[in-house]
Amino acid sequence: MKTVTKLIACYVRVSTVGQNEAGQIAEIERWIEGNGIDATNVRWFIDKGKSGDNLKRPAFEKLQASVFAGEIATIVTYKLDRLSRSLIEGLTTLAGWCEKGIRVVSTSQNLDFNGTIGKMLAAIFFGLAEMEQQTRKERQRAGIEVAKKNGVYKGRKQGTLKASPERAAELRDKGLTIAEIELALGVKRNSVFRYLRQSKSIKVPSAR
Repeated sequence: MKTVTKLIACYVRVSTVGQNEAGQIAEIERWIEGNGIDATNVRWFIDKGKSGDNLKRPAFEKLQASVFAGEIATIVTYKLDRLSRSLIEGLTTLAGWCEKGIRVVSTSQNLDFNGTIGKMLAAIFFGLAEMEQQTRKERQRAGIEVAKKNGVYKGRKQGTLKASPERAAELRDKGLTIAEIELALGVKRNSVFRYLRQSKSIKVPSAR
């Protein structure tokens, strides 16, 4: 009977469409080359513009399907928080993979998350990732409160879109950073990038 060679799954995630995943890919490719792995045995799973707050991501779900089908021997990612920023979901997923005998590697942290010690280390890293995410959200909320006090943040009216490409382009032309536009419009970072791309084909009226 022919032996089926299991695959090396490489998972990459960037949280906004405007972010570049090239750095993560290059780091993983260095690990693959350094370990003498045949590129034909590698399968890439890339999620762009997807948050790590939950596991509902197209590429991640395809990765899980391959895991359940018994096709994967090793999962490689740039950093553990690329898989999840939730302590419970991250540990549950990792534990499930390890129970199937799958090796999980974080290239930037230079760690293999296998066995009891691996799970303990993973708990620490997932916990730090979740803490970092909560801190970011708290800073964002604080920024919104400041924007409201300064009369910049308008919020979202019921039954309307959060913002418009014209308004995003107008704020950008005034010299505001992406983060400042994000707060002013009350939208996520990837929405700001999307509005700015859309505005290229729209004539933006000058501010008076």
